[in-house]
Amino acid sequence: MNLRKIIVCILMLMVLSIPVSVWAEANQTQTITDMAGRTVTIPAHIEGVLGTSPPTTMLIYMIAPDKLLGWNSNNTGFLPAKYLNLPAVGGWFGGKEGNYESFLAMHPDIILEGYNQQGDMKSTVDARQDKFGSLPVVGVENSVDALSYEKPIKFMGDLLGESAQADKMITFYNSVLDQVQSKVSAIPESKKVTVYQAAGNDGLTTEVKGSPHSQLIDIAGGINVVDEPLTDAFGEIKVSMEQVMTWNPDVIIVEDANLYKKMFTDPSWSQIKAVKDKRVYLTPKTPFSWYDHPPGVNRIIGIPWTAKMLYPDEFKDLDLNQLIKDFHLIFLHFDITDDQIKSALNPVAS
Repeated sequence: MNLRKIIVCILMLMVLSIPVSVWAEANQTQTITDMAGRTVTIPAHIEGVLGTSPPTTMLIYMIAPDKLLGWNSNNTGFLPAKYLNLPAVGGWFGGKEGNYESFLAMHPDIILEGYNQQGDMKSTVDARQDKFGSLPVVGVENSVDALSYEKPIKFMGDLLGESAQADKMITFYNSVLDQVQSKVSAIPESKKVTVYQAAGNDGLTTEVKGSPHSQLIDIAGGINVVDEPLTDAFGEIKVSMEQVMTWNPDVIIVEDANLYKKMFTDPSWSQIKAVKDKRVYLTPKTPFSWYDHPPGVNRIIGIPWTAKMLYPDEFKDLDLNQLIKDFHLIFLHFDITDDQIKSALNPVAS
């Protein structure tokens, strides 16, 4: 036997000695049913993932940060540097159109397409699959219902092989929800505070009662003064300053720092009870909003925050700072400091 044949035989023996499991793993797939009811074949071992919109992407990060390949937009602060500096690949959200080539260039194993319960969910996800070709697209319900986050968290944990992490998140979520709901249920209707949610440059854009964007008011036991019909899936409407004066809310919730500051200097806003009593609250953001935009799992920490803002006496024993620390460790994989908590809770002063 010449040298060439000997080498060939050795190479063949080396190949045959590789465990079958290694070969199988390289080509192994699994078939799942996604949350839109579609049957999808995906890799058995998922290492890299992208989401098409912020609520989905946030949930990927919270469940499996090392599998997230990129954000939909840039973030600032309150995340470990190696995750904060992931590239921004865009997406399909807020009227924006993503770029399919940008997503494909990141070589993800799967794409996660978030959807809500409005419209034909399956057709929406199928349309995205057509554009991505052979790259699997998995539909994940981005529940805009803050009372229903458990289901998408569990699905994502199972999908990405991080069930233990999902269980930690669900335990925290159920705990804060139970704490708030049990206390709120004991508040008499006559003692409940009235709340106005202000948005837009002039503060006259708001959300009607029943809108997912104002849901934390209801969960925290407040009465949304904008008791108008919910005419679409989300409930944003414009109102007049005269109408706000008529409502004269006890509390105002604001997401924009400039609007927050304006309310204390504007002659019209200064007449409102909430402004006079200094019960205007600017929602924290670390780096995702605690209150809304988007109305995803980022709002879980906003449930106790909103309750404590509306009812400081009833929730005086609720250790908000500890909940903030726990939330950031469990959900954001970030060890937030006391100074950072103070900054988050007082964003204008910061």
